[in-house]
Amino acid sequence: MTNAPSWTVEGRTWPNRASSRFVDVGRQRWHVQVMGPEGAPVVLLLHGTGAATHSWRDLAPLLAAQFRVVALDLPGHGFTSGRPANGLAMPAMAREVSDLMVAFALEPALIVGHSAGAAIAIRMVIDGHAKPAAIVGLSAALLPFPGLAAKLFPTLARLLFVNPLAPHLFARLGRIRGETGRFLARSTGSRIDAAGIDCYQKLFATSGHCSGAITMMADWDLPALKRELPRLSVPLLMIHGEADAAIPLSNAREAAAMVANARLIALPGLGHLAHEEKSGDIAALITEFAAEVSR
Repeated sequence: MTNAPSWTVEGRTWPNRASSRFVDVGRQRWHVQVMGPEGAPVVLLLHGTGAATHSWRDLAPLLAAQFRVVALDLPGHGFTSGRPANGLAMPAMAREVSDLMVAFALEPALIVGHSAGAAIAIRMVIDGHAKPAAIVGLSAALLPFPGLAAKLFPTLARLLFVNPLAPHLFARLGRIRGETGRFLARSTGSRIDAAGIDCYQKLFATSGHCSGAITMMADWDLPALKRELPRLSVPLLMIHGEADAAIPLSNAREAAAMVANARLIALPGLGHLAHEEKSGDIAALITEFAAEVSR
């Protein structure tokens, strides 16, 4: 398991595989999963850094009971191949996702983003690439990390980016038995099922996926997003686990206070992957919010 994840190897038993398709748009070949009734309101799901469509393995089918659900592997991640012309910076990612939705002739009524995916969702709206009725941010990564980490994290990411050996070293760690599960528990504060850990392990064991995640982190500009957050005009629901080890709840509170029409729901006992730990609860909150904004 090296280079990029292979659909015939790592993807052979991929969650919701029957809903998968590959779409060529611009310089990329996208892996996209589509499910739910045609003609229903479209919900676009955007995963976070280092993840892929498997992150929605339980949540997407629940939402598909009443929505047309579109989940994708972001550039540099999972089974999507090729890179945007302007790299993996936030504005470029937002533009690329928008182009994909245009190719599908679909306009999202609701965008649900996890972690960095929430930042892309907001960037899409602020930059005029999408006009959803609302956004849901799950464990949203919208502000620079607090304290010293605000300076160290982007610097470290850029150092890893310029080191061609870094993705291979991370992939080697990903192939160590049990290491992926320990890493996820440590870094997220979440306890997810064995199926989810197996998917992460398959991705982390490939240097191509690790490279995509590192490149994305190196290109990320959260200070710029922080300055523009007050421009977001659509309703924003933020759902955040109180045990999130990656993004403190205080960050979520600060971000929510910057957006005029934002609401924060804190979930006791859940971590950064709350949507994978309690998919039913998250689906209920999203469905209720969607009904509220559509009235």
